[in-house]
Amino acid sequence: MGKKIPMWQCILVMVVLLVLLYLSIMVDPNEDKAHFALILSGAFAAIIAAINGWKWPFMEQGILAAINRTMQAILILAVVGLMLGSWVAGGVVPSMMYFGIKVISPSIFLFTACLLCSIVSLATGSSWSTAGSMGVALIGVGTALGYPAIMTAGAVVSGAYFGDKMSPLSDTTNLAPAVAGSTLFDHIKHMVFTTGPSLIIALAVYLVIGFTRGGGSANMDTVQEILGFITDNFNVGILYLIPPVFVIVAVAMKLPALPSLLGGVVLGIPFIAMQDSSLLKQVFSITNYGWETAVPENASMVIAKLGGLLSSAGMQGMMNTISLILCAMVFGGIVDCTGIMGTLAQALLKLARGTRGGLVTVTIVSCFIVNVLCSDQYLAIILPGRMYKEAFEDMRLAPKNLSRCLEDSGTITSNFIPWNTCGATMRSFLGVGSGYIPYAVLNWVNPLISIFYGFTGITMTKMTEEEYQKVLQQREEDKIAALKALEA
Repeated sequence: MGKKIPMWQCILVMVVLLVLLYLSIMVDPNEDKAHFALILSGAFAAIIAAINGWKWPFMEQGILAAINRTMQAILILAVVGLMLGSWVAGGVVPSMMYFGIKVISPSIFLFTACLLCSIVSLATGSSWSTAGSMGVALIGVGTALGYPAIMTAGAVVSGAYFGDKMSPLSDTTNLAPAVAGSTLFDHIKHMVFTTGPSLIIALAVYLVIGFTRGGGSANMDTVQEILGFITDNFNVGILYLIPPVFVIVAVAMKLPALPSLLGGVVLGIPFIAMQDSSLLKQVFSITNYGWETAVPENASMVIAKLGGLLSSAGMQGMMNTISLILCAMVFGGIVDCTGIMGTLAQALLKLARGTRGGLVTVTIVSCFIVNVLCSDQYLAIILPGRMYKEAFEDMRLAPKNLSRCLEDSGTITSNFIPWNTCGATMRSFLGVGSGYIPYAVLNWVNPLISIFYGFTGITMTKMTEEEYQKVLQQREEDKIAALKALEA
């Protein structure tokens, strides 16, 4: 192994990362992907490490170890892609949307908007798709009811991000536990303690606002147009809710994630036949490449957006996220195994002063800073996750505490930053500026609840001594494997 890399060189590596990410995300108008920037940043980190005596075989082993830690998330993402293809073509997602829309009431519009977006986002695992279709429709309905667009947008974002955090179909919900060393279902159940109260607080606020404004009456033509589009293109019914109910029950019963999600895929196939028996011969194509719902050429903007939500890119649609994870692990693996990440983490951990509350707070703040500087929620999960993993372990905190913190800030606050990919997308879809942030109650309450739990110890699950010894053993095995690679 090489020598300890000086702090100024570690900072230089991060500066290069931020500059390349800025160029890839903000400057190039034809490209908003960070893949090549991460690869180049990894190459620069490798050069810095090599100057300090670190050998390439050791760094390569670090990359492979980092990728191996994310393999469960990668496999789950692939199966989720299959599931979305099955559920959309089979009318499962359209049925969930249909029954959700039916509950809209002018008197409790914001409450309903948040709840509806929560349901749709839970079904799809995507805050972007929810805001880009259902959110657009709700902005129109809210305007007719006399609600300011920023108010409706806040309710939409709160609901959309609730589902984005809590759905096993969400890529960030799969990524966070993979980085932290937790499991998908443990992660989701642990987030209930922070995201659940946040949603309840948000819904209560929306009820107060709604009753204070006195509700109103609205031209519900937009809602009827949406319902008509769904029923014109899909058969809908209560039976179509069986696949998502199965997945929810699987989570509650602690069944393994991959078999449970694959069961959801299989359960969706009979409903494809119920839409059109001739589609059965296209099942392999639908699950792999997805399903596209046809939209009339003269369709309104709302229907055009809705058609996008009622479409899926299947398993292939997940490959961009999977490749981003792999590229991030190239950079993350190198800065991890060469001690660059550790040096930076130790500097930041001094702010935590060795306390549980301080550690949680530093993690939450770090995720937000990465969202600001790196403009991407995936990096806001991956980088702090790698930085603080050992600190959580050495404080005997179970991995699901870290994975929850990563989502309580990395996922939740990403839309607050106008130049962040999530922030720019939300503002574009909903046609609003940053004025919606005070009304996105769930998104700013959630990190505060997480920090409160950190200082009070509420729901902060501890590792047993046996579990901690296994962690130490795994660290030693990783070091031995890296040394063997170096000797080879």
